[in-house]
Amino acid sequence: MLERYKTVRRAGDKEIVIKKSRFIGHVMPVEREEEAVSFIEEIKKRHWNATHNCSAYMIGERDEIQKQSDDGEPSGTAGKPILEVIRNQGLKNVAIVVTRYFGGIMLGAGGLIRAYTDGAVAAIEAGESITRVLHREVFVELDYTWLGKAENELRNRGIRTGETGFADKVTLLCLPLNEETESFKDWMTDMTQGQAVMTEGDKVYFIEGE
Repeated sequence: MLERYKTVRRAGDKEIVIKKSRFIGHVMPVEREEEAVSFIEEIKKRHWNATHNCSAYMIGERDEIQKQSDDGEPSGTAGKPILEVIRNQGLKNVAIVVTRYFGGIMLGAGGLIRAYTDGAVAAIEAGESITRVLHREVFVELDYTWLGKAENELRNRGIRTGETGFADKVTLLCLPLNEETESFKDWMTDMTQGQAVMTEGDKVYFIEGE
């Protein structure tokens, strides 16, 4: 799993008009190719009467899956520019469809490339670019006498926390950055004078800054 990567927060769409042609950019965060294909088909059904529904998607930790479609536009003027926008913005696990309703004015190859580029950028703006950062669950079991100090130190260090469990001992769910898991455990051991019992849980993504 990547320590961090950029994607979009949600599905979104935004329309722009270029020389009387309507271009509607649609975006969707996707984890698998099947999701991307389904999203593209959904947009095609919704805009069945559009002149073109051009698309591209990029999926995988190392961008293993990259596909594009000009959907009847001149080769290289639609799908490729959309894919380039995804690549240039450093996004992963994203599918984009740019729908065109022809307005009667020919744009030429250069104009089409710019229009589909702008449509893809508009789609990403609608979906909102975010960075997802990998964290690691660490369950910290402590005597109650350490609770106040532990909570205060965690807050001061800005470490994410989850639900606290109360039984014979208190269990804090801590969520340090995955890459800092070992240093976090060392710090917690020192802070509690070796009395903390820690168990690692799942790896979880959170949105940076939230």
